[in-house]
Amino acid sequence: MRSLLRVCGVAGLVLACAAGPAVADDGGFTIKDPRVKESSGLAASRAHPGIYWTHNDSGDGPYVYAVDAKTGQTVARITMEGVGRPRDVEAISIGPDGDLYVGDIGDNLDGSWSHVWIYRFHEPAQLKDQTVKATQYVVQYADGPRNAEALMVHPKTGRVYIASKRESGGGLYEGPAQLSVSGTNVFRRVGEVPWVTDGAFSPDGTKLALRGYFALAEYAWKGGAGPLGDWHAVPGTPVQAQSESVTYTPDGSALMVGSEGADSDVVRVPLKEGGAKSPSVGGSSTDSGDGAGSGNYLLGAVVLAGATVLGLGAKRVLRRRSG
Repeated sequence: MRSLLRVCGVAGLVLACAAGPAVADDGGFTIKDPRVKESSGLAASRAHPGIYWTHNDSGDGPYVYAVDAKTGQTVARITMEGVGRPRDVEAISIGPDGDLYVGDIGDNLDGSWSHVWIYRFHEPAQLKDQTVKATQYVVQYADGPRNAEALMVHPKTGRVYIASKRESGGGLYEGPAQLSVSGTNVFRRVGEVPWVTDGAFSPDGTKLALRGYFALAEYAWKGGAGPLGDWHAVPGTPVQAQSESVTYTPDGSALMVGSEGADSDVVRVPLKEGGAKSPSVGGSSTDSGDGAGSGNYLLGAVVLAGATVLGLGAKRVLRRRSG
């Protein structure tokens, strides 16, 4: 097994710690399907315990893969019918209705496309290769095109959120109460976020995890009103070759983080009890790595976006080597 550096949260900073055992955390697995070379999103199945849904980044067809966490093998490839050819799929999430939401929201030209898409279909009852009818939604941002890699569906309200991606920090965008197939769905900016490559809500809807290339933070969720709540850096987060995905385990006790690349690892990161403070607690936290109000965002930006500069360099090196 490979060894890797781990990221530790100390007084709100992210530090590279001594090398430790790699990817051997209980519940971690390696995606063994040679067709999945750019795993860019993760979602824990609700209908099938131990199954995680993923997909490739750009260059693949309208496919979603169900991966068994025990073996790392694909147990089903779903072909989405009626959505055309995806452009830059970056995220996947499951709503309270048991529907999978697939975010074709990437824009590597940083805002050159007038609209992006969300695809939606119900999680299949049986795990086998099959074609399903998917609904396609057209999405625009109220303040103009954005590049984004994080799409999160709240597990209680079913509302869809997108986090845009910029070096100086992105925005958190809230979709309409219900997505419409008959027109354009306008997402409006409701908050600020650091540079992130994926995000996920906790199963109880009280926390929001945001991931960058070298860091992972958990925020208290305030319903999208005002700044994100108290936060903490998640210790034990691995530095991966190209950190791209995050989801909660079904019981909310850990986060699963993944990377792009062939035979990519998905690592289980246990959460400290309590995690980010609930909005009902109120006030600022004095716990290491926590903060409040706009201070959360500013320090969070240092944690996630600052470390990402190194991640981008590593990403470019990897692409040059593979080119």
